[in-house]
Amino acid sequence: MAQVWKSSGLRWSDDGPVLAWSGGRRSPLVRGRRVAFRAVEGGARECVGARGNPCPVRAGVSARSTGARCEECARLDRAHSVAADTIADDPRPYHVYLAWFGPGMAKVGITAVERGPARLLEQGAVCFSWLGAGPLMAARRAEELLRAALKVPDRIPYRDKRVVRSVLPGGEGERAAEIELLHARALALGGWPEALVPEPCQVVDHVRVFGLAGIPAAVGEVVGLAPGAGVSGELVAAAGPDLHLATRSGVIVLDTRLLPGWELTAVAEPDGALPTLPVREFAAPQEGLF
Repeated sequence: MAQVWKSSGLRWSDDGPVLAWSGGRRSPLVRGRRVAFRAVEGGARECVGARGNPCPVRAGVSARSTGARCEECARLDRAHSVAADTIADDPRPYHVYLAWFGPGMAKVGITAVERGPARLLEQGAVCFSWLGAGPLMAARRAEELLRAALKVPDRIPYRDKRVVRSVLPGGEGERAAEIELLHARALALGGWPEALVPEPCQVVDHVRVFGLAGIPAAVGEVVGLAPGAGVSGELVAAAGPDLHLATRSGVIVLDTRLLPGWELTAVAEPDGALPTLPVREFAAPQEGLF
């Protein structure tokens, strides 16, 4: 009987991306490595629970959900979430950052100072710079200031990030230019929170870390798993939660947030013999092959 695996999602470590599995096992994601698995035949996706506790009713969740939680567990998980604005008294210092994902795709955000750049790697930020550091509420006010005064969003849709990864500017200076301009404009704004200490613009580039230099254009993205279906391909890049896999039909993007909640097995079928996962093709400039 084939061994069954349950994914806990992708994690970014000092050594690069790894897939985490229930029970504590980890699989390093090395570029050039074959990634091949299928969802168990006849299986279904179950809620992964909240805050380390299993879902009490083992509720089913949508194959297309990137949260892998039922409505009740999602509510409990966000009950003490900085991202959901439900915590106002967190004593930890926070960074305000500017992140860039492609031309015209810059955002502002906050992350606990103790986390370092982990949040930026998790989001797939192509490059970023710290903007300031201070108490949570001061960081929140700075974030809101940039949204209102400079029209800088706090979210960039993942699909938009994926489409441009193969056509990014080739030089670090070109990629950093938009962050540098926004950084200067942000520090010149009136109303800067007094408790937030400004930081100099020092752009960190993740193109090499993610393996994005010269990657082939992706033709589409996996929209969800299905019982008995799977994927087999060579890992060409990993950015944020996304794996770019070279398959017989072209490079496809697999969001690893779609994996938790499924029972998975390794496969040895030759390319083309595996029932494939549903894929949504990208619009231009990608060439649609699906």
